[in-house]
Amino acid sequence: MIKQRTLKTLVKTRGIGLHTGERVELTMRPAQPDTGIVFTRTDLPNAPVIPALAHGVTDTRLSTCIEANGGKVQTIEHLMSAFAGLGIDNAYVDLTGPEPPIMDGSAGPFVFLIQSAGVAEQSAAKRYVRVLKTIEIKQGDKIARFTPYEGFRLTFSGQFDHPAFTEGGSTVTIDFAKTSYIKEVARARTFGFTKDVEAMRAQGLGLGGSLENAIVLDEFRVLNADGLRYADEFMKHKILDAMGDLYLMGHPLIGDFYGYKSGHAVNNLAVRALLENRDAWEFATFSDVSSLPKGFYEQSYLTT
Repeated sequence: MIKQRTLKTLVKTRGIGLHTGERVELTMRPAQPDTGIVFTRTDLPNAPVIPALAHGVTDTRLSTCIEANGGKVQTIEHLMSAFAGLGIDNAYVDLTGPEPPIMDGSAGPFVFLIQSAGVAEQSAAKRYVRVLKTIEIKQGDKIARFTPYEGFRLTFSGQFDHPAFTEGGSTVTIDFAKTSYIKEVARARTFGFTKDVEAMRAQGLGLGGSLENAIVLDEFRVLNADGLRYADEFMKHKILDAMGDLYLMGHPLIGDFYGYKSGHAVNNLAVRALLENRDAWEFATFSDVSSLPKGFYEQSYLTT
């Protein structure tokens, strides 16, 4: 039986939030089977718990924000992507502020923390959401679509009017039957444009952003001295973000996801639409690794 997973022990880190600019301590702890990913705001009265679920999303301006029980956490997508990529079903995430630390702008540091804590198999069967019918959401020219696929594959396509995007291309497809999340996706960093900084900060966003935690572009080039980690790092980061958003369905996905200019808002609408169309998906469990779709092959070796 393919089993649910949690952390072996707790692990901590500190840093600043990308949008709030506030210093925060993050603690990840093991959780019982069927808990899911649950955030706790330890800095607030009564330490409200906030389950990481799609219907709890209340704000999608340049990040994914969830609210419940009088508490709110924003910019959860990179950490959620790491949980998804490493197959972590259950964990508590304690925060001393409103936002996880941005670290280097990718999911890589969170992958390292999870690997440092260790991964423990649990007694309960892991349940996957298998797509049975196509579900598509359109919002203006933005598209997010789920289609049946016996694996886990994501495609992102977009158009950015900037010279730096030409070299890496405008479309990337990641099929996890062929691609390592840890090596090829997790290290892709968030990015932003200098021309947008003033407008962002007027909305109280991007207050903690810097060349240390984001790829920054002026009108012509990447300003970071070390350049890009991947030629297609921009598009891979959109895949990373989408993985975090999709994991808010509460289970790993067996299917194909396509996004055209989709961001957190459209991703969330698509997840909600899928979950609400009960004939469009089913739960799936697997008896052993040999019966797993190949898109989850890497995760089967991550327990320590």
